[in-house]
Amino acid sequence: MTDSRIPTTRLGDDGPEVGVQGLGCMGMSFGYGPSDADASRATLERALELGVTLYDTADAYGAGDNERFLAPFFEAHRDEVVIATKFALSIPPDDPTKRIIRNDPPYIRRSVEASLDRLGVDVIDLYYMHRRDVHVPIEETVAVMADLVREGKVKHLGLSEVTGDELRAAQAVHPIAAVQSEWSLFSRDIEAGVVPAARELGVALVPYSPLGRGFLTGSFANADQDLTADDFRRRQPRFTGDNAAANAALLDPVRTIAEAHEATLGQIALAWSQQRSQTHGLPVIPIPGTRKPTRVEENTAATRIVLTQDELSSLEPIAEKVSGDRYADMTFTSAGRE
Repeated sequence: MTDSRIPTTRLGDDGPEVGVQGLGCMGMSFGYGPSDADASRATLERALELGVTLYDTADAYGAGDNERFLAPFFEAHRDEVVIATKFALSIPPDDPTKRIIRNDPPYIRRSVEASLDRLGVDVIDLYYMHRRDVHVPIEETVAVMADLVREGKVKHLGLSEVTGDELRAAQAVHPIAAVQSEWSLFSRDIEAGVVPAARELGVALVPYSPLGRGFLTGSFANADQDLTADDFRRRQPRFTGDNAAANAALLDPVRTIAEAHEATLGQIALAWSQQRSQTHGLPVIPIPGTRKPTRVEENTAATRIVLTQDELSSLEPIAEKVSGDRYADMTFTSAGRE
């Protein structure tokens, strides 16, 4: 496996320079069943060696456990990494399985202080609003976030799962460096409104779940049968029952292209994601999640795969054929408000 470092791009017009692929760290301590802490630490180090500099977490991932887990790595490499974390998903103390969306100013201020403490840093490089509370004007939320920048607690602002109009309203208050939304061969709803707005405003797109939460790699075919009981993918409609069977059949053209490139299914899915930058004319930094160094090597190698126009055309119909929504409740997504 080559040790070539991945290229870099800028995270929005005024944001930091980062590797063209980031690392989603959630699964190292939350969401995807049992995790090996030593393997996860090795994964972080290997990613950095390969030029991955954007590391994505959130206060809701394991009720702060993910931020605490990452803190020693960030301390050891503070000048080399761009730390992204998020607020907005409040966890009720009486039911840790639930999330309540909060964008109100007092909550934001408590959240940033707690994240700074858990991460062991003085400033957060990229601070996201994780989800949109429609009962709080987005201008009010971003105004508080902008105050955090002025106070030196945050360097750059991001938004997750916002509509194009919400992004424009936010940008009018303070520059937004990045928008994070699900974007993959299976999920392309943001191309209608969010992507054009981001291109217009000079905002980067950070696709989460570019591997369809692992489904696009072929690593599992039915969440109910293949994943552990504590894996949250068992609650996502497109990965269970008849939906899973129908969606597994959609991987056939991905396999054909993978064979032609002597690549894996996941590498083709990531190559497609990386090429959205050229297709749509804006920075695109996918953040595939993994807990294994070998997977980081595989994922970063996908940045060197260039799909032909014919190959891209054969992948084009997949998204519209997908069965099942990406969440059981889509009201928390930009698609649910467009």
